[in-house]
Amino acid sequence: MTTTTGTTARETARAEFDAWRAARTAELSKPHGWLSLTSLHWLVGDPAPVEGLPGTWGSVPGGVVVTAAAADGVVVEGSPVEGTVTVPTVEGAPGRLVEVGDLRVEVIQRTGSHALRVRDPQAPALAAFTGVPVFDFSDDYVLDAEFEPFESSRAAVVGAVKDGLEHHYEAVGVVRFELDGPQQLTVFRGGTVLFTDATSGVTTTGTTRSVKVPETPGRFVLDLNRTQNLPCAFTDHATCPIPPAENRLTVPVAAGEKDPR
Repeated sequence: MTTTTGTTARETARAEFDAWRAARTAELSKPHGWLSLTSLHWLVGDPAPVEGLPGTWGSVPGGVVVTAAAADGVVVEGSPVEGTVTVPTVEGAPGRLVEVGDLRVEVIQRTGSHALRVRDPQAPALAAFTGVPVFDFSDDYVLDAEFEPFESSRAAVVGAVKDGLEHHYEAVGVVRFELDGPQQLTVFRGGTVLFTDATSGVTTTGTTRSVKVPETPGRFVLDLNRTQNLPCAFTDHATCPIPPAENRLTVPVAAGEKDPR
């Protein structure tokens, strides 16, 4: 494995590695972050009670309807619920948070279905968290790369870690680099690259990892030491995407975050 990346770029990447790890630990340690998830409830049929939550919850076109008494302590967008309120949803978007005491109930829409994700600051996974295991920084994974945009973006549909779900993306180009031979990965809008590699399911999570790249055409330094897990690596209550077929590398990327479970 070789790289022609300049010494300065490698030194900069190494210097920033610890700061990146610290930022990831801080993000995952937040009281209502991904490690606080304790349950995922799919809403089917008429409004009904949901285990561990007050009131009733149901799926309606365009959102989730919640009915609660004032004493239940349900708060939607800063207003206590007394009666019935509809929480609007957007397909695939981050969920809206409903307050129930210390809990945050994330209202989401995935592939046309509605669900509730409960975030609890007392979650066992959050209490036990001390940081994400990572590979040691390696210059071998600081690589010369090139982003080549498509003439026009392309719609991309990928599967999910939950059967029956799908995720929709806008593919904007490809990134090319050398890692035990020439490699190419599809890039989604926002510079997101989802991929698996020969370490997946062995030392790294078997679902997907991601790395960010610039969407500016031309050459740049690709630091695979910054490869990170998606939420599904930490919890069974996530609905993460899986990579497109062309982003399943056959070479190992022994860099970035390892399987935390």
